[in-house]
Parts: sequence; structure tokens; C-alpha cells
Amino acid sequence: MARGTTPEQRAQTKALALDLAKLAKDYDCSDIRLLDVRDFSEVMDWILVVSGTSDRQMRSVADLMKKHAREQGQSAWQGSRDEHATWIVLDFVDLVVHLFEPNQRAWYDIEGLWGDAEDVELT
Repeated sequence: MARGTTPEQRAQTKALALDLAKLAKDYDCSDIRLLDVRDFSEVMDWILVVSGTSDRQMRSVADLMKKHAREQGQSAWQGSRDEHATWIVLDFVDLVVHLFEPNQRAWYDIEGLWGDAEDVELT
């Protein structure tokens, strides 16, 4: 469990993570995985990993994710992307979103780093 968060905050963050996963799916992102890392991390509860098809799509989806989170009262604390938008990171403190170009995703293997984390079923 991330330190300093209440059960209500954790529930809100999980709901946000599920919303952002659905948003990614609605905008044709692929290989969407939500990892529950509460048992393995003291600084975050969830990791959302998504593959995009182009830098334009990934930038658009990242912007939509930030907008949706703001509307839910959960603004991104930090964001980062490489020069060609092959990897975009959005840090919502208890939730970290990684949007990847598929080759970059395979290279960094975020899911492998958190291999013991449970996959959350996405509907």
C-alpha cells in the first residue's frame, strides 16, 4: 500500500486506473495491463501499461488521460516523454501510467520488472 493513503483514496485511484484503461481501449490502444503492486511498492498501488500505434496517438491519449484525471480531482503530479513520444509516463502518485510504442515496451519490459504483481481484470 502506498504510504499516507486512505482506503477511500485507494478506491478512487483504482477507479481512475480502470477509467484510464477503458479510455486507452476506446482510443485503439492495445495490450492494456493494469498491475496491482500494493504488496510490492511503498510509493504506488497501480501501474497501467499501454501500447500505442503512433506518437500522435500516444500524445493524444496521454492528454485525454490527464484531462479525465483532472475532472476526477486527481491531477497528474508529474509527466514525462521521450523526444519521439515512444514512451510517455504519467505519474498520479498512487498510479503510474506508461504509454509505449510496442518495441520500446518490449525493451523496457515494465511488466517483467513487476512480474509478481497481480493483473487486474479489465472489463
